[in-house]
Amino acid sequence: MKKPYIYFFAFFLFTFCSSKEEEIYTPVPYSLEIPALFADKLIAPIIPADNPLTEEGVALGKKLFFDKKLSGDNTQACASCHSPKKAFTDQQQFSAGVQGEFGARNTMPLFNLAWNFEERFAWDGKEFGLEQQALEPVSNPIEMHANWNLVVQKLQESTEYPTLFLQAFGTSEIDAKIVTKAIAQFERTLISGNSKFDKYLLNETSLTQEEQNGFNVFMDEAKGDCFHCHGSNNNPLWTDNAFHNNGLDGTFQDLGFGAVTGDPNDNGKFKSPSIRNLAFTAPYMHDGRFATLEEVINHYSEGLQKSSTIDPLMKRVNEGGVHLSSQDKSDLKAFLLSLTDREFINNPNFQE
Repeated sequence: MKKPYIYFFAFFLFTFCSSKEEEIYTPVPYSLEIPALFADKLIAPIIPADNPLTEEGVALGKKLFFDKKLSGDNTQACASCHSPKKAFTDQQQFSAGVQGEFGARNTMPLFNLAWNFEERFAWDGKEFGLEQQALEPVSNPIEMHANWNLVVQKLQESTEYPTLFLQAFGTSEIDAKIVTKAIAQFERTLISGNSKFDKYLLNETSLTQEEQNGFNVFMDEAKGDCFHCHGSNNNPLWTDNAFHNNGLDGTFQDLGFGAVTGDPNDNGKFKSPSIRNLAFTAPYMHDGRFATLEEVINHYSEGLQKSSTIDPLMKRVNEGGVHLSSQDKSDLKAFLLSLTDREFINNPNFQE
């Protein structure tokens, strides 16, 4: 008499388990929109094997990037200091954390991070890998000042996130590691490659005389000599993603890369930022000391400070700089502004 019930129960378990297997969600691979110049000039972007880009992962990362739950008091998100309309900066010398405290570094812009072949992030290179970089601001007491365990608890208790994580990563159990994986996926989609100068290189537009002369000044080792650190028409990232002492100070309060490596020869070195989108990212330098592009250009022209770790590329430091004429300064600025990508800051895929 009991056997039919046993058979029925076994059939029920088999059917239930089979249906559960059918419900397993497979994320959809995400296809990066790589600009033509990047495809022509650069190797493929760096995507970690353990964090491939997916439609679900990118969408989740974007949601997290704009979510104030990641801060200790629910008042700040990543986007609070990295605004899409400002090329993912905040245009402040120093950003205020949730408790009103200020750091000592300027907010770096976020774009073209998938081509950071050095894989070191932040002004001083302290974070190795984009996933690792996203961990620190959340817990930093002068930034978002949150406890990761409490952040994870908030996300786990939400009505949306467990399902979104299940779809993106195959688990509804949230932890800090997969939160930062999702954010890193979104950040790798932030690609800027449609400035006037990009279009010029694609023969889609022409430069003004001032812009062309400014580019010549930028590339001329006897004049601006800027291309060694900040790229060229053959490096559309417009940075070498390396660390240099560019003659800001004779002595150092902030050791920069040297504090990370422990090597005194690295003291005073900071990451070369991309010179794309400078129209949106003032103030400039790691400490935001220069409010305008004119001040930046004047620094390299007349304001170099010699120190024990000055970069050999600062060849004319003994003369204080390269001493550009007023016209060359003006034209150099015109060229730099030709690297402005307005499509990037207005891209709806990057907006909340």
